Amino acid sequence: MLEISESDVLQSLSQDNPWWVSQHASAASDFSKRRAYFQSFHDLSLNWQVQRTVILMGPRRVGKTVMLQQLIGDAIDGGFDPECILFASLDTPLYSGMPLERLLELFEKQTHQKNSVRRIVVFDEIQYLKEWEVHLKVLTDRFPNTRFIASGSAAAALKLKSHESGAGRFTDFFLPPLTFAEYLDFSETEQELIQLQPVEATIRYSTNNIEKLNEEFINYLNYGGYPEAVVNVEIRKNVNRYLGRDIIDKVLLRDLPNLYGIQDIQELNRLFTTIAYHSGQEISLDGLASSSGVSKNTISRYLEYLEAAFLIVRVRRVDDTGKTFQRMRHFKAYLTNPSMRAALFSPLNDGDDAMGAMAETATFSQWFHSDYLANLHYARWKSGRRTNEVDIVCVDSARLRPKWAYEIKWSDRYVDRPHDLKGLIELVNRNGSPSIPVGATTKTLTATTEIDGVFIKHFPCALHCYQVGRNVIEGRPV
Repeated sequence: MLEISESDVLQSLSQDNPWWVSQHASAASDFSKRRAYFQSFHDLSLNWQVQRTVILMGPRRVGKTVMLQQLIGDAIDGGFDPECILFASLDTPLYSGMPLERLLELFEKQTHQKNSVRRIVVFDEIQYLKEWEVHLKVLTDRFPNTRFIASGSAAAALKLKSHESGAGRFTDFFLPPLTFAEYLDFSETEQELIQLQPVEATIRYSTNNIEKLNEEFINYLNYGGYPEAVVNVEIRKNVNRYLGRDIIDKVLLRDLPNLYGIQDIQELNRLFTTIAYHSGQEISLDGLASSSGVSKNTISRYLEYLEAAFLIVRVRRVDDTGKTFQRMRHFKAYLTNPSMRAALFSPLNDGDDAMGAMAETATFSQWFHSDYLANLHYARWKSGRRTNEVDIVCVDSARLRPKWAYEIKWSDRYVDRPHDLKGLIELVNRNGSPSIPVGATTKTLTATTEIDGVFIKHFPCALHCYQVGRNVIEGRPV
């Protein structure tokens, strides 16, 4: 078998690590915009008091590699020796199958530095190395003065292996798609459109131009989950070409088949595109199996794979008391990034039928970096001949009772017709606690209505998405 020459690997490493020669970080670290999560990632990664490897995980195209480069740039600017920093992307063909220890040896050979000094070693797209977690665990133990940082796009798969083999040695850090708050910051419209309210105000943020905020919200739905699309006009002009094909070609056709040995890629592709088009709708394994002709066991595995690549998230159903069902026969599947729908199909306009479902998808996506996500469900139950549903119910994990509940609407009509929010009203009444906070988003209006002793807060959906995303970023109660 032909082997790749050592000189070629060393040349590739030198190209990926230009700071060994220039003593400066690469151009990527000069990218002016930083994710709101950068500082917490920086502090975790470069905490030399704890001997842990940080695993940066998240879906494709959300800025992981740029954030790694920015971390390297900050370290160099702070006085860290550039020759003690290694960056290696494991999806580089030259590194295919190469053990991490071998890459480390070549790094030491090229820079002539000793492993007794402090070093930063970054392995990007680490899921391409088989049994990466075993390799990384050994290196973490062997080199206490080296801070290892790894990243990957198969989030759930990485997390599972991180927990199985890296217990006590690995710390996970999840980077979600851009929140709406980050989108407004990246597009330089946040200061213009958002005002912080006084501490005593019920709602923390307000806007003096809801029409413009809604325009930006629709832009966010169409491309705002991807940092490069926000800052690059050319990518925005053809999101389907630059981002849609990336999802299909790199994730569905390469990443998942390679990771899980999937044979029928077209089946997986059809399932994902169906879910993407109908994001936020209730589905069932029986229904999917009946409509597709694929067995329930196969569909169940495919859903796990799509969650592993962090393309979708499944939300469990609860009844009118907040109790989950033992078996997840019915569930909602949401795109983790609302912009994926436009990237795969076509951009949304204000009056499109899908606006309501995508507003709901966007609302859920603001929670993806929050521990609250595990407590978020939707409620659906029979009431006589009528089926009631509530879009988001936060269940108190200790009491197993609803803590708060919202309906996500892209319409102002429920301010004038609050009695149409039958699911919210009945949920409160059935739990015997009118103090449960309930609300319904609107398109433009802010108000409070009262039906049968139940007080319903109404607030613009775009402003609500901003507030949830900002609160999650700042670690505030939401």
